[in-house]
Amino acid sequence: MKKTLLSLIFILLGTMLSQAQKTCFYNGKVYTVDTKSSVAEAVVVENGKILFVGSTPEARAVWSDSRTKMVDLKGKLMLPGLIDNHTHFADGGMYLLGVDLRGAKTIAEFKGILKKYVDNHRGEWITSGNWDHESWEVKELPTKEMIDDFSQDTPIFVDRFDGHMGLANSKALALAGITKDTPSPDGGEIVKDPKTGEPTGVLKDAAMPLIYKIIPAANAAQKIKFVERALQEARENGITSVHDITFQPDLIAYQDLEKAGKLTCRFYTRLPISTYQNLVNTGIQAGFGSDKIKLGSLKAYADGSLGSSTALMFKPYTQNPNTKGLASDIIINGSLTKWAVDADKNHLQLSIHAIGDSANYLMLKLFEKITQENPKWDRRFRIEHAQHVRFEDIQAFAKLGVIASVQPYHCIDDGVWAAKRIGDRVNYTHPYKSFLDAGVKLCMGSDWSVAPLNAILGIYAAVTRQTVDGANPMGWIPKQKISVEEAIKAYTINNAYAAFEENVKGSIEVGKLADMVVLSEDILTIQPEKIKNVQVLMTIFDGKIVFERK
Repeated sequence: MKKTLLSLIFILLGTMLSQAQKTCFYNGKVYTVDTKSSVAEAVVVENGKILFVGSTPEARAVWSDSRTKMVDLKGKLMLPGLIDNHTHFADGGMYLLGVDLRGAKTIAEFKGILKKYVDNHRGEWITSGNWDHESWEVKELPTKEMIDDFSQDTPIFVDRFDGHMGLANSKALALAGITKDTPSPDGGEIVKDPKTGEPTGVLKDAAMPLIYKIIPAANAAQKIKFVERALQEARENGITSVHDITFQPDLIAYQDLEKAGKLTCRFYTRLPISTYQNLVNTGIQAGFGSDKIKLGSLKAYADGSLGSSTALMFKPYTQNPNTKGLASDIIINGSLTKWAVDADKNHLQLSIHAIGDSANYLMLKLFEKITQENPKWDRRFRIEHAQHVRFEDIQAFAKLGVIASVQPYHCIDDGVWAAKRIGDRVNYTHPYKSFLDAGVKLCMGSDWSVAPLNAILGIYAAVTRQTVDGANPMGWIPKQKISVEEAIKAYTINNAYAAFEENVKGSIEVGKLADMVVLSEDILTIQPEKIKNVQVLMTIFDGKIVFERK
């Protein structure tokens, strides 16, 4: 009995000592992103919090003892843990485990990759994909005829990388009951052959759920598998927090992993605005939750995407004068205004996707209406993407305190073909410098899996604006380039602010959460063009090293 009791005491003491172990990171260049942009040499952490930030001699003299783990940074740059302002996290894990069509540069490659995957998954639903027809030799939308010959028995619905249109084969169209007589829904389009009237297989925006609703949902075990793969991707890229577009099954998976102690990333969730009443009924407001999972923000769509020609513009598209894009169905039927006003009244944050110049204007007018009708509170409106914003509307962002939640990789990717879509309107595309000059809070992310979950690549894009085709070595619309320091802030403290968390993370300061990242090169001093090649050497989450590049 005594022996058993002593064993238990030793186990408890060992657990307490393990939990209390300090770690001292020293001999580095620590860019703190505090209000003075201070640079230190060492950081000491314990129990997931930062205890000390300062010089290496002081850290070694004051904080080192027998139970302190000493980590030599060898002069490398340490930043606060990188925060991504816009992810589809669980879907990102699913994409990594599924068919990857993003690398296809020709129609033949697109077909070849998809055929090989179908051959190994006969009879199963084939989804995801991330194809980009703008990368092909013939930059035209794919059709079902391209893939029908090898998939008669296998339903396919693969998305374009922006998530605003997908290609279905004949099997999937038949299962969904989509024919030449099926009308396009509000806010969407069933693309049809102009000669025959038959669906081509491409569905845009609000038409996509016609097929999504018949695809079997991932079960709980599959969802966990997707999230675990996504967490690995985040660790390898120094991402310690994400602002996620979250659906209920995703949230359940995050909660299960939190309970199991397996989360290595913090989640600021944005649930669909159509479900906002559930949060109101339970009394949840913005910022509710633990330090790992928070609720209280809502996501809605105002329009589609530029790549799909569904971003809502004031004037017709240059490439296709027959369209100005598509307003979302909830704008058309009035639901968005009704829901947004009531959600804000109940202190829920609004985070609304708007890409086209008209969509951004409409959301600014909606936010203005809300501020006039509802009681004042620290609401922190967000417009997600804010890609094409007329210069005269930028002042409204500043006046209303609207956060421009942008994704810089879209700039260097879309920049290859955007002028073809909208002509000289590209002059006010991704206006990062103009936002900052006007005093608008700018936060940044990836839109993963639309773009890579790689904040370093995002910083490179914001600073250089060099398009992925190499055609703009001085930067696409170079007057909108920003500094490395400004981009780092947008991926750290500004993102923390956008989630009401600037007092607990986003900078390396005493008392804050011990989330940090160490880079292979000093992005503050190297040539900006070289930033894209910089790697994450170490990711620290909750004071623990969760990734280390060997």
